[in-house]
Amino acid sequence: MSELRRKMLADLRIRNYAERTQEIYIARVAEASRHFERSLEDLGSEEVRGYLRYLKEERRVSRSAFAQVVGALRFLYRVTLDRPDLMPHLPYPRLKRRHPVVLSAREVVQLLRAIGNLKHRTVAMVLYGAGLRISEALSLQLRDVDSTRMVLTVRHGKGDQDRQVALSPVLLEALRVYWRAYRPPSWLFPGQTVDHPLGPSTIQRAVKAARIRAGIAKPATAHTLRHSYATHLMEAGTDLRVIQTLLGHRSLKTTAIYTHVATERVRATRSPLDALGPELVISE
Repeated sequence: MSELRRKMLADLRIRNYAERTQEIYIARVAEASRHFERSLEDLGSEEVRGYLRYLKEERRVSRSAFAQVVGALRFLYRVTLDRPDLMPHLPYPRLKRRHPVVLSAREVVQLLRAIGNLKHRTVAMVLYGAGLRISEALSLQLRDVDSTRMVLTVRHGKGDQDRQVALSPVLLEALRVYWRAYRPPSWLFPGQTVDHPLGPSTIQRAVKAARIRAGIAKPATAHTLRHSYATHLMEAGTDLRVIQTLLGHRSLKTTAIYTHVATERVRATRSPLDALGPELVISE
């Protein structure tokens, strides 16, 4: 890694950017540096503009990828290099908000049963049973499972925020079965060595393989289990602000997307036509 990227990484960490964001920003800056074959601190504003045009018009990168590049270069020039004049005043591209993929309760059961490995299945149960992000589930330690108060403590979640979520009795029993089989010393889900947690790609592959084995047509991923948790809470009548707290969302707008996919609530809504009576239906 170049000295410039090391300095940028330090700036990102000081400002508590999420680890995944750090990785993406550093990767985007590295790509730009390879494109120019020289350090980005030697560029002028027109070269930066030209690079962004190249990505959009020639490479035709996705909106999300373009937003990542804009975010990374903004941070590099405005924070690390303190040269805001080099970064064009470009707004982030508008991203289309798509409804998340959600599994039915029956599909969740089918998916979990199709995961043969006990450790992988237990991680998947945490994702659905507590609504955690995959990075949060894999960062759990034994001390974070409080069976007395029936809560899981999520440390350093998105935005470096800690929170607590309810620990269901079924999930607690699954964790006990898992612990008796593996006896993890510190990390709840260690990887190949006990000093490091399991990698997310392992769980992503396990969920994908299980989805195929279970014959589930929806493009479900590990993150789909978190979406399904939130949607099923919504359908059960849980208050939106409670769901916001459990998911660790900063904005209620982010949580509100689940109101659009809670189909049980939609089906349970009584049409005002029903109140007028069936006698309005007149056969020919």
